[in-house]
Amino acid sequence: MHNPLLAAPTRPLPSHVAVVGAGTIGPDIGYYVKSALPGLRLTLLDVAQPALERAVARFGEYAAKAVARGKMSAAQAEAVCADLVATQDYAQLADCDWVIEAATEQLELKRRIFAQIEGVVSARCLITSNTSSLPAARIFAALRHPGRATVTHFFAPAWRNPVVEVIDWPRCEREALAHLRRLFALTGKVPLVTSDAVCFMLDRVFDNWCNEAALLLGRASAAEVDSAAAAYVHAGPFYVLNLAHGNPIIVETNTLQADEEGEHYRPAPIFRSVAQWLTVAPGQRTALGAEAEAAIRERLLGVLWSQSADILDRGIGTPADLDLGCRLALGFKRGPLELMRTLGADEALRITRRFAAERPGMPQPQRPFAAYQDHLRHLLIDEIDGVKVITLRRPEALNALHDELTDEILAFIRRHEDDPAVRGFVVTGWGARAFCAGADIGRFPSLLGDASAAAQYARDCSRLLLHLDTMCKPVVAALNGMALGGGLELALRCHGIVAHRGAFLQLPEITLGIVPGIGALVVPYRRWPQAAETFHAMLRRAERLGAARAQELGIVDELADDHAALAARAVARVHALAGRRNALAEGAVAIPAFAPGEPSAAGGRRLSREVLAILEAAVREAAAAPSLAEALEIGYRAFGASACTAAAREGIEANREGRPPDFGRTG
Repeated sequence: MHNPLLAAPTRPLPSHVAVVGAGTIGPDIGYYVKSALPGLRLTLLDVAQPALERAVARFGEYAAKAVARGKMSAAQAEAVCADLVATQDYAQLADCDWVIEAATEQLELKRRIFAQIEGVVSARCLITSNTSSLPAARIFAALRHPGRATVTHFFAPAWRNPVVEVIDWPRCEREALAHLRRLFALTGKVPLVTSDAVCFMLDRVFDNWCNEAALLLGRASAAEVDSAAAAYVHAGPFYVLNLAHGNPIIVETNTLQADEEGEHYRPAPIFRSVAQWLTVAPGQRTALGAEAEAAIRERLLGVLWSQSADILDRGIGTPADLDLGCRLALGFKRGPLELMRTLGADEALRITRRFAAERPGMPQPQRPFAAYQDHLRHLLIDEIDGVKVITLRRPEALNALHDELTDEILAFIRRHEDDPAVRGFVVTGWGARAFCAGADIGRFPSLLGDASAAAQYARDCSRLLLHLDTMCKPVVAALNGMALGGGLELALRCHGIVAHRGAFLQLPEITLGIVPGIGALVVPYRRWPQAAETFHAMLRRAERLGAARAQELGIVDELADDHAALAARAVARVHALAGRRNALAEGAVAIPAFAPGEPSAAGGRRLSREVLAILEAAVREAAAAPSLAEALEIGYRAFGASACTAAAREGIEANREGRPPDFGRTG
């Protein structure tokens, strides 16, 4: 499965995990595992007692900061620091379910460590290495049971960075690979599967990006290079190298690449003589001439596209994973393929030709540029029993909708809905936390104060939902987690809904000073009139509706206790709905009146009276409309009206600034 949570689990989640290596990244990996798996027993192993003591202290520091920032309760922090053993004794690993090695990047050292690990753990225990460059085939060649071993490459900081490269090497058992991918997806990580090439996928990008930056130092300073690179990344290469103490890493990895693949990868000599770079922090810049800045940027783009094309031409990774990994793990503002598409094929060809002339030997694209753009960027597609399962994958935004994602879903459905072999579709979200967290509000600020433009925006955003309304083949929403705002509106327009028992439904727009724009003022009352009072509370007070209560009200058809069962029940629901999809009510519908009450949300936060009045009037008017199309139009116009209020401006600005809105002064 492309979405690992669709497959049934083959083994339970681990109860005892060990991390070998208590230096820089090992404790961070341990903290992630301990935070993500409540009740886990964690063992930290190192040859140096002071390193172990520092690692245990780091757990306490991380947990204390999480409590201070409201990210964790005191009880959760206590649990994270409990059942934590620091040891120098390999015998303590005997009953581990998973051992993660995070020692120095030395092949022989790693081999000795894994020989010791295998000497004490069971044959069922998973064994992984956090190496960023050494192929799994070399590390695990001497193991008695190599099938349960692979590389799981974390990115710093490992407790927060969501990306993990999981290496698919020839001797790795399919079951072990599937279990690791599922485990990571369940615990909030984004596993990217790559082949067993030296430096895998993302380090090929990062290490050569940094090496190329160093090779530019004859033309510009480190601060100037970082300033030019800021067009593409949130932090320049030299700033990141300072942060990660990364100079030795570039020397190691690029030396390995040079020995394997050619002298053009040899690390810049300056890495061996500089400890800290004199550069600028993110958001700051050093002025340099336009011509010099353009030359630096083109050189950096050249190496970025060189490595990206090589990765894809050799099948090291997939296009969507490459772009996603560069954004999430490496801090690129746009993935390399998205950058290529934005600048256009002609400009990309010019830059790559210039790079080839300046850096002979470096890989060049082997296919036309259009071939590197032919992929789904935000969707994973699986097929189960004749049903296409569409997974929304925007983990950085909790799978929130934006124009490109909406268009990908719509185009995919249109491409397959007339195929007689396709029985229908399931739409679900990536991971265990969110089905879809609504719609990105990036365009909202430009719409404030313009009722016509805002209403048209709502109409445009409804293109997928309107298509669902007219489809013959069934589409079922599988709510794997929260369904908020526009994400819930998408689910409500599907022809059936199944939900994980822990999922919830919410329409939080009123807390932003706006009203839902793409059907929530209309559709719920026409599809589930028996739940009208509940929808009143959800719209007017942003009340959450748990999945179990939603089933009692008839909104959710079935519940599931795990994600594989959720997928199975969604597919079964598609088959059950075949040929008998229920259309939305066309005529006017009777709804109860809104009860008078204070303008406050379920959590007590004050709301805007003006926007509440717009919402309530629109719901009443839409219910009385003689057709669905007219009712939806009332909802679009209500969204436009709310965008012209002072409350909308305050709500959107507060959201962007990360503060609670103050509707007391807006009305």
